[in-house]
Amino acid sequence: MSASPSSRLPGNGAFDLTRTAVVLADRTGVVRGWSAGAERLLGHPTSAALGRPLAELFAPANPDAAPGGPAWRERLAAADGWSGLTAVQDATGHRLDLEVRVLPVLAGPGPDTRLVLATETARTPWSGAGRSLLNGILGASPFGVAMLDPELRYVWVNDALERMGGAPRAERLGKRLGEVLPGMAVESIETEMRRVLRTGRPSLGYEYLGHPESDPRHEHAYSTSFFRLEDESGRVLGVCYMVLDVTESYRARQRMALLNRAGERIGGSLDVWQTAQELADVAVPDLADFVTVDLLDAMVSGAEPAPGPVEPADLFSVRRAAQQSVRDGCPEALIPIGERTGYPPSAPVVLSLTEGESVLIPDLDLDHTDWAADDPVRAGKLRALGFHSLMVVPLRARGHFLGAAAFARWRPTGPFQPDDLVLAEEFVTRAAISIDNARRYTREHAAALTLQRSLLPRELPEQSAVEAAYRYLPADSRSGVGGDWFDVIPLSGARVALVVGDVVGHGVHAAATMGRLRAAVQALADLDLSPEEVLAHLDDMVNRVAHDAHSDDGVVGATCLYAVYDPVACCCTLARAGHPAPLLVSPAGGCQMLELPTGPPLGLGGMPFESTELPLAEGSLLALYTNGLLLGKALDLDGGITRLRTALSDPQAPLEEICERVISTLPGTRPVDDVALLLARTRALPQEQLATWDIAADPSAVGEARRSAADQLAQWGLPQLEFSTELIVSELVTNALRHASGPIGLRMIRARALICEVSDGSSTAPHLRHARTTDEGGRGLFLIARYASRWGTRYTPHGKFIWAELPLDAAPEALTAAALGALTDGLDDPAAPFTDADR
Repeated sequence: MSASPSSRLPGNGAFDLTRTAVVLADRTGVVRGWSAGAERLLGHPTSAALGRPLAELFAPANPDAAPGGPAWRERLAAADGWSGLTAVQDATGHRLDLEVRVLPVLAGPGPDTRLVLATETARTPWSGAGRSLLNGILGASPFGVAMLDPELRYVWVNDALERMGGAPRAERLGKRLGEVLPGMAVESIETEMRRVLRTGRPSLGYEYLGHPESDPRHEHAYSTSFFRLEDESGRVLGVCYMVLDVTESYRARQRMALLNRAGERIGGSLDVWQTAQELADVAVPDLADFVTVDLLDAMVSGAEPAPGPVEPADLFSVRRAAQQSVRDGCPEALIPIGERTGYPPSAPVVLSLTEGESVLIPDLDLDHTDWAADDPVRAGKLRALGFHSLMVVPLRARGHFLGAAAFARWRPTGPFQPDDLVLAEEFVTRAAISIDNARRYTREHAAALTLQRSLLPRELPEQSAVEAAYRYLPADSRSGVGGDWFDVIPLSGARVALVVGDVVGHGVHAAATMGRLRAAVQALADLDLSPEEVLAHLDDMVNRVAHDAHSDDGVVGATCLYAVYDPVACCCTLARAGHPAPLLVSPAGGCQMLELPTGPPLGLGGMPFESTELPLAEGSLLALYTNGLLLGKALDLDGGITRLRTALSDPQAPLEEICERVISTLPGTRPVDDVALLLARTRALPQEQLATWDIAADPSAVGEARRSAADQLAQWGLPQLEFSTELIVSELVTNALRHASGPIGLRMIRARALICEVSDGSSTAPHLRHARTTDEGGRGLFLIARYASRWGTRYTPHGKFIWAELPLDAAPEALTAAALGALTDGLDDPAAPFTDADR
């Protein structure tokens, strides 16, 4: 144990050396030199001490003890000197407990000169312990132990601390921690020691990190306990600390904490890009200073990657999916996220993916590696930023390689170790499973979105009856589909059907059921059935769906609102099956909820549906919606209606703006139920686009009807449609005269298409049949189907309409003479109808 030079210690402190006796004696024990410190300690003046035996001046404190002469002669004769404790009495007879050392003096006044040092044990508190204890602390203890004075200067250091810290004992004594070990957390450690000195409360298990001089490349962790030193009177002597290097346990705890964080933070979403970014984020800064994640294109698109290591050709389809750095702005990155990466064949990332193994480069030498020479731009950037260690770990899941994660260090935390690679592989494996799950979800989500696009209208069809806009928000934002639907279906006579429905449940199964119902509604709409008949057929269908569905599917019912608006009559016929009634906003801004008969939800069966016909002024706004638009977290229907009324307060605003205003009133970030909103602003067909005639029950009326139609086409500027229109009018009127009852009427509507309608009082339906070559009739409906883009029959309480539509931009067409002759063969009057219709 080395003594500190007196010049390094304060003269008036607890370790005051001014009362240390320094005595020169010969081998026989005669005093040859007596210091002022010896005079102050023992009370004998120098003049009285010189020449006297040492045993007399250091007389035993116990009067009954044996004389000290022989003992002192043995101590002085020891070739290597002597040290120990002894009790003596000073010149006044008081007891002094001394620690004494006898040292040979090689350059003294004589060859047998000895130096005797003596001081009170009260002023060296650590000497009061037994010698075996001191020797154990000094040499054998695994704990580093040091004692510091109140100014936090070292006065004693054991061997373990000397080995642990790397600084020799001689360089520590008399100095402060920051002067000896600048790589430690000096400020925080000294703050803790001052707190212990001030309060007297020990500090146990205080941990800090540092770079010892013995291992400057690696960061070490230390656990330290501090306690205050006091003498018997309570005077503060300084502070003692005991320290243990806990680097291994600290790293183990750090690895476990990092794995726990990885488990908590990675895989929180089912998005491939976000999951890759979570992997990069969790590794910085605790494991690495810079992390990149490169994924194969298959991971991004959701496709199935090939099993086994990646073929070199596939590396052309690797993209940067994520990156993170301890530096702001990620200056290490050469490739933006989403862009294709390019590595030379010798690059560690390429080797990891093609060989299927992790790569560890503890000491990255960017001046003498093949890949650095093959990729000088990237190597120069990494060299400039000071990177010194690298790891690359392939991402593997379920036998497939997904990409690779690269970890790099530039801070002085030491190179990557094999334990670091094990840690990286552990949470990269976890991340790979999450990324593969996200890939699988991406594929399934793409299929769900394809289903959604096929089930809901992408664009509303063109029609003349209403101006329409919509919004659709599924409650299941992950799948992107739900059970609500809406539709705008053009009908005959320039009319339009407005539909909103809601299937019980959410997600893909509810969407599939919704798709079946929507297809059924469109088919029923083509039959020109009334709203209550449409709902009755849908009710039967939902009953069949519920019967066929598995018991755990949960989709057993639906609601629906079906409305038909006629722009010629400016009226709307509505029926509902358990669905919320629509709101009607007048052109002046008055808002009311329509009072409609409440039919049962679809799927209950056995209950009739009723429809209501209402006149609507041009410019009226109809708002059709599902329950999700009204329901907030509090499930307050009345509050939802109030919000909707407020959002519809300006009915003349653009419909897209009104839709946004309505959706913005929804509480929360995601609806509690699927939301479908359909807005329709009514139009009225101008009278100049409508022509009607009453047809007399006389065969000559056919020619008159053709002439009237031709004249009307000339007024509308549609001469190119004259031939086909005359043919269709002739056939429809002839059918009515020969096979139906009166009254008979002809109506032509110029909308987005030319519509020809003939009404009669019969409910008999026409049908196509194949005529033989000898038949005089049977070809009329084939001619109508040839020239019309659409045709059909619509029934009313008083009879039916047979209608046909022709595109306004249709090119002029004419039958050849041979074809015309074949079609009109057998007719007595070629000026009469071209052919009979079939019944």
